[in-house]
Amino acid sequence: MTSPKATLRELYEGDTPGAHRFRYALLVFDVATIAFVVVTSFLPLSPWIVACDLAVGACVLADFAARLLISRAPLREFRHLSTWTDLVAVASFVAPVVVEGVGFLRILRTLRLLRTYHLLERLRQDSDLFRRNEDAILAATNLVVFVFVMTGIVYATQHGGNPAIRTPVDALYFTVTSLTTTGYGDITLPGTTGRLLSVFVMICGVTLFFRLAQVVFRPYKVRYPCTACGLQRHEPDAVHCKACGHLLSIPDEGAN
Repeated sequence: MTSPKATLRELYEGDTPGAHRFRYALLVFDVATIAFVVVTSFLPLSPWIVACDLAVGACVLADFAARLLISRAPLREFRHLSTWTDLVAVASFVAPVVVEGVGFLRILRTLRLLRTYHLLERLRQDSDLFRRNEDAILAATNLVVFVFVMTGIVYATQHGGNPAIRTPVDALYFTVTSLTTTGYGDITLPGTTGRLLSVFVMICGVTLFFRLAQVVFRPYKVRYPCTACGLQRHEPDAVHCKACGHLLSIPDEGAN
């Protein structure tokens, strides 16, 4: 009889159709959760929103506990930044009851999931769109996550003390204008802490934005590791590795 731990490990790390469907279901759950977070962040806090927050938070906590259970070294997991982002995401489903606005931090869950090795490998195999645009999709995900995380932080730290930040929309507006260095000036963060937060948004945001632009506009290349030197990216019709000259056998769809 299969133990619950073995069953969970198969679902999270296995290569069966059921495991693939389970991990895709987690991705769909996270995307639906983010849609819920974005919509409800602009609505007044009400009992049904709190109930949904707690229910989704319980699901996320169960997922987090399952990951720790199947880990070969659970304590070592806390050395990884991804583990702490999971904890922040779990806490953020309860935090809006106390600190309105930090619910945006829940978007960290999708960043964590998209970095999962097994899911990335499955997406590369199943989706030609993802395979061709993997770098752009991940770069866009990083940028979106950064925008929403900083929006949550700005709103949580400025709401109530800064008259210019009255709603999450104001915090989102400030984050985007700072990120793009547009800086209209109608919303500013006062004090040393506010200025440092603004500088952080500008520096990190511009870096992520240019990274996205770089991967979108650079020439398309296929991902195929060279067995001699390990170079990962090559021209689609490359016969030899441009780094070492080793003969490549890049698979393609052939002529129609």
